Amino acid sequence: MLARLHSVTLEGIDGTICEVEVDVARGGFEKTLIVGLPDAAVKESTERVKSAILNSGYKYPKTQSVVNLAPADIKKEGPAFDLPIALGMLLGSGIFTSTILKDFVIVGELALDGRVRPVNGVLSMAMTAKANGFRGVIVPLDNAQEAAVVQGLEVYGVGSLAQTAGFLCGQLPLETTNIDIGEIFGVESRYDVDFSDVKGQESIKRALTIAAAGGHNILMIGPPGAGKTMLAQRLATILPPLTLPESLETTRIYSAVGLLDKGRALMATRPVRSPHHTASGSALIGGGTNPRPGELSLAHHGILFLDEFTEFPRHVLEMIRQPLEDGAVVISRAKRSAKFFASFLLVASCNPCPCGFYGSGSRRCRCTPGQVERYISRISGPLVDRIDIHVEVPAVTFSKLRSKSNGLDSAAIRMDVIKARETQNRRFGDGKILTNARMSHKQVEKFCKLDMPSEMLLKQAMTEFGLSARAHDKICKIARTIADLVDCENIQPEHIAEAISYRKLDRKL
Repeated sequence: MLARLHSVTLEGIDGTICEVEVDVARGGFEKTLIVGLPDAAVKESTERVKSAILNSGYKYPKTQSVVNLAPADIKKEGPAFDLPIALGMLLGSGIFTSTILKDFVIVGELALDGRVRPVNGVLSMAMTAKANGFRGVIVPLDNAQEAAVVQGLEVYGVGSLAQTAGFLCGQLPLETTNIDIGEIFGVESRYDVDFSDVKGQESIKRALTIAAAGGHNILMIGPPGAGKTMLAQRLATILPPLTLPESLETTRIYSAVGLLDKGRALMATRPVRSPHHTASGSALIGGGTNPRPGELSLAHHGILFLDEFTEFPRHVLEMIRQPLEDGAVVISRAKRSAKFFASFLLVASCNPCPCGFYGSGSRRCRCTPGQVERYISRISGPLVDRIDIHVEVPAVTFSKLRSKSNGLDSAAIRMDVIKARETQNRRFGDGKILTNARMSHKQVEKFCKLDMPSEMLLKQAMTEFGLSARAHDKICKIARTIADLVDCENIQPEHIAEAISYRKLDRKL
């Protein structure tokens, strides 16, 4: 007897509806064959399915069976097909029938005793099911809240093969899983850190506020122990709260790679990723035979913090140049290509020299001028051009460290950032969340008009420091953000002067 069910296979983070066909023959030796380009995990499902069926109290067919996963030209990966294959075996054997089977997409991994284990990528699978007009999805109990994020879709969480079969044949009613997205954001959108934790460094907090308000990438240069890592980890706390579309995009990525915490339905806080400087290019960008997201995509709508920036291999750093411009990563293979979201705020930090104390008043630098120059030149000029703000982070003095005053907290700074972002949204007015850092050259000419004193100041800086055309646009964008923070319609000379001060490396190159 032939049984047909529907499941989903993932390509990167995108889902594709997969038809699971199970043909249980009336004769032949006991053998189960899986076709349709399955990977090793799918091929091994035959033994898991057999044990799960027997341990759930059902009879396993002692005849030849063929399982076809269509479309046959797409690679099928992972254990998510265990549950639909097992149900197909039961249906093909005539153990039970179902009239609602065609309305549902089914995914789940089976334990040998028939329990249903969670799988990766359920959010993308649920979104695919809704986009293809299915009534609902049947998913592992631990994935039910994640799937329930998709509104207008019936989500049933199941804990065992027997429970799933009972529901499909109408003998065991189940309740749908529903969640309150507003409540999730209210409870889980809090951060454990705050800007007030950092003593002193008010000038650097100012630079980070500008970076957050305009979406500008930033490089911090300073001696060890100056607080660069603490500042970077707290930058997410002053960014605007995640919107639902942003949260869904980020959650899909974390779900697909298995990094979504058990029982969590959505990512409610902005991610902060800090890969080690020994990370490979594939770890940062993503890749593999079957492409999967890397650190750049995991930082989507959040912060990518690259500490010890100059210690990363140069060829690895060059890989991030294009994603910084495009906000996406495209991984091409011979048979197909995969595109992953990668819109993030880059925060990089490094020491000013190999010993770390060049220009620091706290300790004597032992490096020669040539060593200092070679150390900083590990960052290529084109990459420096793509980082809007370069600031020097001084060592914290004893008086600042012991001070009782902590300065502004994250909530107060975030209010200024949100107001500046709202100004930008009104300015661009095309329905997109577009920050000043993403302006094109034409938009710079339109929205960053300068008066004569500002024009002369910028001309002088361009001449003295030999700035590139990209650096010119960066200064104008930063000045526009500074003006937005003080709700000033026109860019003033003081805004240009402050923006020029944030191009430290241009004055050293």
